[in-house]
Amino acid sequence: MAQIPNLDNAPLNLTSLRDQSQKELITILKNIRGKKCLVIDPKLGGSLSLIIQTSLLKEHGVELRHLTADPVQTECTKFVYLVRAQLDLMKFISLQIHNDISKGVQREHFLYFVPRRAVACEKILEEEKVHHLLTIGEYPLYVIPLDEDVLSFELDLAYKECLVDGDTTCLWHIAKAIHKLEFSFGVIPNLRAKGKAAVRVADILNRMQAEEPVNSSDMGVPEISTLILLDREVDMVTPMCSQLTYEGLLDEFLHVNNGAVEVDTSIMGVQQEGKKIKVPLNSSDKLFKEIRDLNFEVVVQVLRQKATSMKQDYTEMTTTTQSVSELKDFVKKLNSLPEITRHINLAQHLSTFTSKPSFLGRLDMEHTVVEAQSYDICFEYIEEMIHKQEPLVSVLRLLILFSTTNSGLPKKNFDYLRRELLHSYGFEHMATLNNLEKAGLFRKQESKSNWLTIKRNLQLVNDDTDTANPNDISYVFSGYAPLSIRIVQHAIRSGWRYIEETLKLLPGPHSDTKRSGFASSPSLDTLPGSLHSVDKIGDGRRSLVLVVFIGGVTFAEISALRFLSAQEGMAYDLIVGTTKIVNGDTFTESFIEKLG
Repeated sequence: MAQIPNLDNAPLNLTSLRDQSQKELITILKNIRGKKCLVIDPKLGGSLSLIIQTSLLKEHGVELRHLTADPVQTECTKFVYLVRAQLDLMKFISLQIHNDISKGVQREHFLYFVPRRAVACEKILEEEKVHHLLTIGEYPLYVIPLDEDVLSFELDLAYKECLVDGDTTCLWHIAKAIHKLEFSFGVIPNLRAKGKAAVRVADILNRMQAEEPVNSSDMGVPEISTLILLDREVDMVTPMCSQLTYEGLLDEFLHVNNGAVEVDTSIMGVQQEGKKIKVPLNSSDKLFKEIRDLNFEVVVQVLRQKATSMKQDYTEMTTTTQSVSELKDFVKKLNSLPEITRHINLAQHLSTFTSKPSFLGRLDMEHTVVEAQSYDICFEYIEEMIHKQEPLVSVLRLLILFSTTNSGLPKKNFDYLRRELLHSYGFEHMATLNNLEKAGLFRKQESKSNWLTIKRNLQLVNDDTDTANPNDISYVFSGYAPLSIRIVQHAIRSGWRYIEETLKLLPGPHSDTKRSGFASSPSLDTLPGSLHSVDKIGDGRRSLVLVVFIGGVTFAEISALRFLSAQEGMAYDLIVGTTKIVNGDTFTESFIEKLG
């Protein structure tokens, strides 16, 4: 099964988007005649694997290498560097060129920035005296379809860059990516934003439309009727909770990367000592599409039923005489056997983690923190984790959750935990704690917490969640409804004006804009609760809402949005845009300062 997802069933023509990116890359390569070595920034490898197959690159005379500080071993006389605008990568490119010069090797060097060039990077190339030896261009890869309803802007560090480094370049990139979508699918008429970064992106997007307008009159009815921009800062509780959907757990324990997990062959029932195998995870796998968004408890039951049913069919086949058409049906069923086997193996492996007392204890504690009613118990649990020297990321993740639900910690508790962390894990982690403090994720309490009011007003905790037959998004965390998705749910169902007072308790401003004079396009606020009166777009499809998360989104949140989209009476298809897919660990890791 290919890692490149099949996008035929996407509610938007995402295939054309992907084809365009592929075409732009091939044009760059075609314009450089002869054999060439494509040296890519390692972080871009996964992104490119979702755009173009390696075999296609080879057809265009390309050798593929990753950029490191070490010299590239190749006979090619033409080097094409494809990199993000990162300063350390400029040093690596300079090293490669100086290495060629010192050995008297004659090569042509081409440098393409993804998605756009940066003055600071070119300054380094000038300082290293290699700028004049490079032909420089841009590969405008702003958005990548991860699946038929998920788009990624591939901005790993967006949240940290904005809040810790004060670098808001990523906000321009997000607006540019959305503006590019508008050139393909029309100007989005309704724009809602919540949070500082979200309102900034909305402003930049409107400015871009004024400076480089998408001609609405040529395009007819826009395909996306509403854009909801959400700043991750508005809801830091959700990503810090352990996800309990199948795909969420796969990411928590095996790290889903660009639509695939890499696991030992032994986990997949293949005996090849020490070898790894890449397992694609996207909606091209029909069984995965069916189970990815279910609570993990239910996934195990579904797989058991499917395996039992196949076993019964097999028994019947071997003990009774079957007609040709019955045989044909059975063979058809057998085609799904590799999928069933694959997910039984993965689910079995996940069960080894989810059945551990330590995991179950952690879940209990997260629930206690979210309930925000037993401060001392939570504080003591974190203190104990530090003394036991549990992994730093696990401690910080729970600490962020604790600090967020309490609007920070009283000065005495804050100072104590900070001191204990440094004593236990080393004073070199002072920079990490400073980063978290600067980002407001671990801080001193300056005002009373609003969390209990927010939780009550938005009904975020549901004690009788039925994970098997859910009727609410809270099933994705077995009882906690993600705050971010509750906000989206209100935006879609009855508009934000009904939760105006609660929105004010959450970080950052919120805005609501009508754009480009599409008066006829339904605004979410004017829709009745039933949503049956919504206009369809041209060919009878449901209207589309694009929900963009600035600072990352979790798989559990995506599952909750899919659940909303599938509800009876829902008039919209939902598409997710994000700077990156994150979980509590990967998000927290982005603040940890690497040593050396």
